[in-house]
Amino acid sequence: MNALDVVNTDLDFICGNLQEELSQISGRNVLMTGGAGFLGYYMVQTLLRWNEGVGKNEKVNLTVLDNFIRGVPRWMNGYTGEHFELLQHDITQPLPDKGKDFSYIIHAASIASPSYYRKFPIETLDANVNGLRILLDYCMRQKENKNSIDGFLFFSSSEVYGNPSPEFIPTPETYCGYVSFTGPRACYDESKRFGETLCVNFARQYELPITVARPFNNYGPGLKITDKRVVPDFANDILQGKDIVMFSDGSPSRTFCYVADAVVGYFKTLVKGKAGEAYNIGIEAPEINMFDIASKMIGIAKSLFPYSGKVVRQQSRDPNYLVDNPDRRCPKIDKARKELGYDPAIDLEEGLKRTLIWYADKVGTREYQ
Repeated sequence: MNALDVVNTDLDFICGNLQEELSQISGRNVLMTGGAGFLGYYMVQTLLRWNEGVGKNEKVNLTVLDNFIRGVPRWMNGYTGEHFELLQHDITQPLPDKGKDFSYIIHAASIASPSYYRKFPIETLDANVNGLRILLDYCMRQKENKNSIDGFLFFSSSEVYGNPSPEFIPTPETYCGYVSFTGPRACYDESKRFGETLCVNFARQYELPITVARPFNNYGPGLKITDKRVVPDFANDILQGKDIVMFSDGSPSRTFCYVADAVVGYFKTLVKGKAGEAYNIGIEAPEINMFDIASKMIGIAKSLFPYSGKVVRQQSRDPNYLVDNPDRRCPKIDKARKELGYDPAIDLEEGLKRTLIWYADKVGTREYQ
């Protein structure tokens, strides 16, 4: 299996689990912000794969906006045609007037890596609040002009829960969170929380079909190796033939949801979610600590490559590296299962294997960096 096999397998899986949802989107104009980012990698390619012949109905007309702060990803260069438009745009500025009325909107324009949003706190706040407000105002105007808005998805985060106490693990959507509003992560956590407040109130005030997804530790193809989150960080060490360096005691634990499963959940939230509601999108098990996932990745790497590294611990040079870092992160996904039909199926072992294969094949490309 190589990177292309991984991507084709994942896209077939996604489209196969979204026949009803993608059929409903077909023939409509869809706007996605931040489409050049991690989640855009599969969300955009899912719609383009559907247009290539998986779908039996009309084509999806997709417009992607991104500021391309890290360049235009190589995978996007080959996509052209009347049903796909790619525009460089800062979402904190008024939407470009392209003469299109969008029926579905996906707002994914935001920095999500802790290492990067702590470097760019104002930009993070602006995308999650001001950029979101521009899109919500657009929806309001569309409704006033009698144009159909059939779905709006805001990407929030599991970080809205902060560091839950043990009795709220697994964490349900009803948990209100234990979050610092002035700490080094607050620019992200609090802007996502306020973004949800905007969504709920616009949904109620203007009866708009706005839904919220709360991703829980997604990983996989499309997530740049330089992102600084744990899976790409460990993969980077592995592919350089180095020991895995851990900047903690290894005890914080997470559940990790492979991106193909997550993307299925996001499209289901967009199409089937109830207006003004938030849905946890992740996987409930296994909840695994950082030392154990590093060890698991080492075991998988040794089965794939000539690798002989081990786990070593070092002190981070960043004094804020672990400030407000949650001890545990594990979602309760009963609501998404019941209301959306969301049921993640790709286990951690298989997801990590596909991820390492994808990274290994993409060394030196823009997807990798």
